[in-house]
Amino acid sequence: MNQDNPTIGFIGLGLMGQAFTKRLCGVGYSVIGYDLAAEKIEQAAEHGVAPATSPADLAARADLIQLCVTSTDGVRAAVFGPGGVVEAASGDKLLVDHSTSIVQATKDMAAELRERTAMGWVDAPVSGGPPAAATGSLAIMAGGGDDDIARAMPVMDNLAAQFTHMGPVGAGQVTKMINQVLVLNNYAVLAEALALAEAGGIDAAKIPEALGAGHAGSNMLASMYPRMVARDFVPAGFARQVLKDLDMVHDLAKELAVPTPMSSQTANLYRILNSKGHGELDGIAVLKLFDPKDGI
Repeated sequence: MNQDNPTIGFIGLGLMGQAFTKRLCGVGYSVIGYDLAAEKIEQAAEHGVAPATSPADLAARADLIQLCVTSTDGVRAAVFGPGGVVEAASGDKLLVDHSTSIVQATKDMAAELRERTAMGWVDAPVSGGPPAAATGSLAIMAGGGDDDIARAMPVMDNLAAQFTHMGPVGAGQVTKMINQVLVLNNYAVLAEALALAEAGGIDAAKIPEALGAGHAGSNMLASMYPRMVARDFVPAGFARQVLKDLDMVHDLAKELAVPTPMSSQTANLYRILNSKGHGELDGIAVLKLFDPKDGI
């Protein structure tokens, strides 16, 4: 692996992948991209990403392979499926998975890849969404061995305002579940607060100004709440993914015998929202369930 200026291979060119690769190209990396959807590869080419024909083709041409796909099954397919990364993997390359994946599956896949090819694996899920990816201001929580983390660090420093090594492989995914408990439940809390403010006849848009300096203040109150006031549900992430992540929180909590009643209630809200056909809206569209003017 070229430590000074590695060639990046990026698998998964959705909302996050487009922002990731635009940032990487903008700070001078050579980036090769692959996605199942040809139009997403074409979109990434507009900001300098060279196309690959498969994950294996990408891995053969790259030093560091990054993934950002929507499911654990998608990660496995990209790495171990036909034409997968494993076909071109070697010990001098490194895989960094930014997807939100099942903890035990992440550990198992990392062990399998290392056993078969000697290639290292860092699980590095993120928080901050496409805007933070585009500006290099993500929070990235990582699991992996010390040597692999050190190899990934120079690239991660261009993507993250905060990159934290949480422990061995799988630790990043556990930390992401904690992030989702804090963030996704807050979506529902903000929606409930906004509905109450509007029903009470006050200027709901002034809530961040009125309460932000107190204990109610948060970056989500400052950034997400105004979008809720404006009913701006253009996706920076999808409601269907929120539900998927909350179900993953439930499964991990069950495995660890930890009660998560708040997250269970929020998952029920998102199950209703998705059942009404709103899975492609932003997660803050949970407001629809609280809004008397919205027939959902």
